[in-house]
Amino acid sequence: MDMQERTVDNLVIGSGAAGFAAALRLLQLGEKDTVLATEDVKAGTSRNTGSDKQTYYKLSLAGEEPDSVRRMARDLFSCQCVDGDTALVEAALSARSFFRLSELGVPFPSTEYDECMGYRTDHDASCRATSAGPYTSRMMTEALEKEAGRQSLEILDRRQLLKLLTADGRVYGALFLLTDRKESEEPRAELIWADNVILATGAPAGMYKDSVYPTSQIGASGAAFEAGAAGKNLTEWQFGLASKSPRWNVSGTYMQVLPRFVSTDENGGDEREFLSDFYKDRRKELGNIFLKGYQWPFDAEKVSGGSSVIDLLVYRETVIRKRRVFLDFTENPGKQDIDFKDLPEEASQYLERAGAAFGKPIDRLEKMNHPAAAFYLEHGVDLHTRRLEIALCAQHNNGGLSGSADWETSVHHLFAVGEVNGSHGVTRPGGTALNAGQCGALRAAECIRLRHLHEGTAAAGGGKDCKAIQKQLRQQALDFLMLPLHCSGAHSVAEVWKEASERMSRCGGIIRGENGLQQALEKTQGLLRHFTDVSAKPDDWQTAAWFRLRDMLVSQCVYLSAMLDYCRHGAGARGSALYLNADDEGKTGDIMEWQHCRTDHGAHGGLIQEVILNADNFTADCTWRPARPIPETDYFFENQWRAYRERWNQNG
Repeated sequence: MDMQERTVDNLVIGSGAAGFAAALRLLQLGEKDTVLATEDVKAGTSRNTGSDKQTYYKLSLAGEEPDSVRRMARDLFSCQCVDGDTALVEAALSARSFFRLSELGVPFPSTEYDECMGYRTDHDASCRATSAGPYTSRMMTEALEKEAGRQSLEILDRRQLLKLLTADGRVYGALFLLTDRKESEEPRAELIWADNVILATGAPAGMYKDSVYPTSQIGASGAAFEAGAAGKNLTEWQFGLASKSPRWNVSGTYMQVLPRFVSTDENGGDEREFLSDFYKDRRKELGNIFLKGYQWPFDAEKVSGGSSVIDLLVYRETVIRKRRVFLDFTENPGKQDIDFKDLPEEASQYLERAGAAFGKPIDRLEKMNHPAAAFYLEHGVDLHTRRLEIALCAQHNNGGLSGSADWETSVHHLFAVGEVNGSHGVTRPGGTALNAGQCGALRAAECIRLRHLHEGTAAAGGGKDCKAIQKQLRQQALDFLMLPLHCSGAHSVAEVWKEASERMSRCGGIIRGENGLQQALEKTQGLLRHFTDVSAKPDDWQTAAWFRLRDMLVSQCVYLSAMLDYCRHGAGARGSALYLNADDEGKTGDIMEWQHCRTDHGAHGGLIQEVILNADNFTADCTWRPARPIPETDYFFENQWRAYRERWNQNG
């Protein structure tokens, strides 16, 4: 396979909102030798996902409600397993990052006097959330991409990341497979040497079968783990109700309009409203459906008598009973009129205030949020006439790669921004991911620029041993490219992927047990240790998928290791998952047993689990450390002004 090479100062990998932001910040700071490489500039989560009104979480910028940087930092820090220094950075850069997006053309709404008002989102004690509509992250990405064109950012499209090249705990570059070749051309690869690499590849979304991530979002976390980067809080995902086709979160207004939940057999027969089998109190049932809008992600704290029972009921229907579940917006629950004044107070007042205390769910949806209904119509589903099939799906990874307050990983000069970075804790407020991606991009760019100001640039590491290191890494890259040629198995990529993703949804979803995790981990480790013996030799056009599958399995190995270690530490249900006792594993979905499994109650909330992969045998070392506290800061102006000038080499 032909392999071309080039050298740059800074390499950004990924073309979502975080990746474009990082590249633009580098250019803004004077780092002109910066390129962005991406597998597909039009793919990924930022550009292809959303919800009823996709949320961006920011500092409060309207009204009289008090807020401050440190107050926001404390709220983020209280989400459990959050490092205080990153929480402070995300709060401090919140307004700056938000206003930049506004200036670039993202239409965040404001009052007629230009106050940027907000609303309350999930896990949010204030009203910091805002939205530009269902496509907020797409608008962000498109605005940033447009600015990248104005700044003449070099974009290398159709580059699939295969391997990060590291030596002695430092990154030196990355190996890519070029996927834009013509049918008559041989496969080609590209090795890009870089002084700094910013990874903005999103979460390893391909791990789960039940997923609301766009199919174009695969992630490349396996490459980072094999390079020696530590994972952080990998047990912490967000799972929520989502439509299967198109893949879309049914949060917010979709729940607040009180749709009818229906399950059928696999062929669409034997229809029943299964929620009412559990809820004997119609008022309680309707109240919890409404609350799923605010409380959309599955939350272990909201299982016992709370709205997350609905998630468990859907999970039981689809995973345990193998039935199909639909939302029906054409009829009220029970096919009965709703007495809106008899609803729980929060639901009654909300619907009355929105002028939507009438009619059928679709009538209320059109009144409250027409774009939410229009989205499905644009994708071939008319909610006025058709039911919407849903499942409980993986939606966001709160964990990811472990980073410093500069978003630098445990591999020197390798940064992680966006969802691939695990800056979030257990119960992050909705929309913090978009804020964190923009803040992390700026922070990483500033760290790189400051190093170059103080130490000078040295592309691909520099130094007297650089050529010898590059020679060694070049051979590693060539050997890695040849791996598919050694395959002698009988199983196709599609076959292995299907089995592995189903296993992950079953064992590493919202219901987890030590035995199931152990079995899943052993199966995944066995696949990786004998991957060329198990997988069939791919033809040239399947090579890219073969490498994607291998990367996904590496990610599964590390994530399952983290979940199993969490179990063995005696930790209980929290955040996104319930952890069963061994005696309860394998039972057929008794909701009452799930409601009363052991809970963590914050016992591990001040501790952060980190995981490092042993790439030689695909085992993982898990360690626990205290969360870094929020730094104490001297706010005396003259002292900080002097430190700022010294930091940026300014005179005067």
